[in-house]
Formats: sequence, C-alpha cells, structure tokens
Amino acid sequence: MYTSFYTAARGAIEEQRKLDVVANNFANVNNYGYKPKSAVFSDLMYYSLNNYTGADLPLKAGTGTLVGKTDTKFDPSGFLPTDSGLDYAIVDKGFFMLRNPQNGTITYTRNGHFSLSQRGTQFYLVNDSGNLVLDQNRNPITVTDGKLSSPLGVYGFNILDGMLSVGNNEFSPVEKNGQPYLMRGAKLRDHTLEMSGVDTADEITKMIESQRAYAYALRMVQTSDEVVNTINALRQ
Repeated sequence: MYTSFYTAARGAIEEQRKLDVVANNFANVNNYGYKPKSAVFSDLMYYSLNNYTGADLPLKAGTGTLVGKTDTKFDPSGFLPTDSGLDYAIVDKGFFMLRNPQNGTITYTRNGHFSLSQRGTQFYLVNDSGNLVLDQNRNPITVTDGKLSSPLGVYGFNILDGMLSVGNNEFSPVEKNGQPYLMRGAKLRDHTLEMSGVDTADEITKMIESQRAYAYALRMVQTSDEVVNTINALRQ
C-alpha cells in the first residue's frame, strides 16, 4: 500500500511539472521566435513481484515516472511582416548570435526583433535584452543611416538537443552541441519576424491529458490512504 501511495504521489508531482511546461508555452504564444518545450518522462525503478528466490520474474511493478528533461522543438515557424527595417527572420534553421556587453557571454536566439542602442557616437544593433547582435565575423553590428555595417551572422550546431534556455528567448549551448558554425548562404527576411512555434490546439490537448492524469494520481493516493486506514482499523 505504501508503494502505491508514494508512486501515485510522485505521478501527481511530475504531472504538475508537465503542466508548468505547458503553461510556459501558453505564456509565450505571442513571443516572436519562441520555440515550444515539452516534458519528457522517464520510468523509475521496476522490481519483480513475489520474488522470493532473487530471480528476474516476468511479473513486475514500477515505482512511477519522472520528468527526466525538457525538450525544445526548433522547427521554423510562420512569418509576420512588420514595418521595421530592423526586424529579421531566419527562413530555415540557425540562430542569431548575441553578446552580452557587460560580461561578454554569448547566447543564441531565433527572435529577430532588433533595435538600436547608442554607445558613444555609434549606434549598435541589439535585441530586446540589450545584447549586441553579431555579424558573420562575430563582431558587433553598427548602424549608420539605417544601413548595417556588415551582414547578420546566422549560426548553427550539429546537435540541438540539450541547449539550455537562459531566459528572454535566448539559448546557451552545452558541450554535446559542439562548436557553432557560420551557416553561409542562410536566407533572411527583413521587415519580417518569425512567429511563436506554439501550437495552441496541441498544448490544450497536453493540458487536458495532464490534468486527467493528475486527477487519477490523486485518486490513487486517496484510495491507498483509505486502504491503509481500513487495515489499521482491523488490527485494533
């Protein structure tokens, strides 16, 4: 009974984590260049039932599930025309490279909603967080009379799985992603922004599934508790 209680409680906790991921996707449904995330579940330890000999028996019981990781779907989304000449959208795969002007940290984004930031006598192309947008030589881009000093750089990775979301629709690569490489010939659209990749219908379906699983897990917790109380009452 205690195994079923804790297994059900763990299931409810992990379904709540999945709902948090879905809620985050809903919150970014209108965020340009946002890439939806999904919770990936992993099974916890299994054990053999009625195992008195130590043999590996076919009848097994599990101890629940765990949200092992959160995947990001980097597929390109639709496009939205704008009136700003500083808005850019990457047609296919790739990222804009950004540099934090305070600490030099490099991050990557699909959100091409850029603006100007004056530093001394120069105007630099920056994103919504104030990070500098880099060109194909990984140098900051300046803007004079509406013209960019050099073409925007679009960079890719051999492996996208596992990239860390650092907030503000920016990503930081990990070791397995490898080194970024310049995607020569990458196509850009000016006066255009990439729309959010969130599929509202799909997220609603995930939410309903998770809510039902959460309710079933809580019902199992309640049933397990009632059974234990009944057994304890019979012993008295």
